[in-house]
Amino acid sequence: MMDETTFRREADRALHTLKQSLIEAEEDGGFEVEENGGVLNVVFDDPKGKFVFTPNTPVRQIWISALSTSFKLDWNGEAFALPKTGEALLPLTERLIGEHTGNPISLA
Repeated sequence: MMDETTFRREADRALHTLKQSLIEAEEDGGFEVEENGGVLNVVFDDPKGKFVFTPNTPVRQIWISALSTSFKLDWNGEAFALPKTGEALLPLTERLIGEHTGNPISLA
C-alpha cells in the first residue's frame, strides 16, 4: 500500500485533472462542477443528479458516488482505476456521465 503522502499527491493530481476536464466539458455536458474541501461534485439539472468524488485517505482509494452506486478506485501504479473493470478515473467518469445523461461525453 502506498504511503499517505504519496496517496495525497496522486489523488490531488488525479482529481485536479478530472476537475479541469469537467470544467472544459461543463457547458456542453449539462452539468456544473463544484469543489469543496477536496471533494469534487458534479451536479446535473436534467435529469437531476449529483456525482461525488472523494479521496479516502485511510484506505488509499478515490470513491465515486454516482448512479446510486459507490465506485472505489485503487491505485494501480499508474492511475486510480476500478479493480473490477480496469477503467481509470477519466474513462469511468465519461461512462457514468453518459449513462446518467444519455449523451456520450469526452473528457480528454
